[in-house]
Amino acid sequence: MADSPTTQVWIGRAIFAALTLAIVFVQLLPLETMPRSIGFPDAMLCLALTWAARRPDYVPALLIGTVFLLADFLFQRPPGLWTALVLILTEMLRARAAGLRAMPFPVEWATVAAGIVGITIAYRAVLAMVLVPQAPLGLTMTQMVLTILFYPVVVGLSHVVFGVSRPAAGAVDSRGHRI
Repeated sequence: MADSPTTQVWIGRAIFAALTLAIVFVQLLPLETMPRSIGFPDAMLCLALTWAARRPDYVPALLIGTVFLLADFLFQRPPGLWTALVLILTEMLRARAAGLRAMPFPVEWATVAAGIVGITIAYRAVLAMVLVPQAPLGLTMTQMVLTILFYPVVVGLSHVVFGVSRPAAGAVDSRGHRI
């Protein structure tokens, strides 16, 4: 029973939720008392994009929306804005997952990088339109670039540690639908 596809999907969802909550917990720890001079990569975004591109059945939109909305509240970001942008990007990746499966990794990386750049620019543009104070542009850009560079690391760790890889061509889920 533990090897059934349905059980594996639910275990994958539980692992994703646990990992994202662990990332939030670590980011909330008061380890630094001085403001950062560089932006660190957004590990939660990388994790969501990796799993959405490689195993979209593990990360339903409701789960992504829930964990990112919780992060918005805890990190005191405008509630729902970053969540909506991440949801749009993950759903775009989910729709392209079958096409990305046949492509080499650099194409997947470039697709994800373009998405990260797009949502970062959209986030800053919306905040600028409603006159919300923002982090310095340099800090945002370094975080964006480091997140893009961190993506292959998250893909490798997800594959080695959690077995999250692209499904084989013709693979089906527990209901017989193609993944």
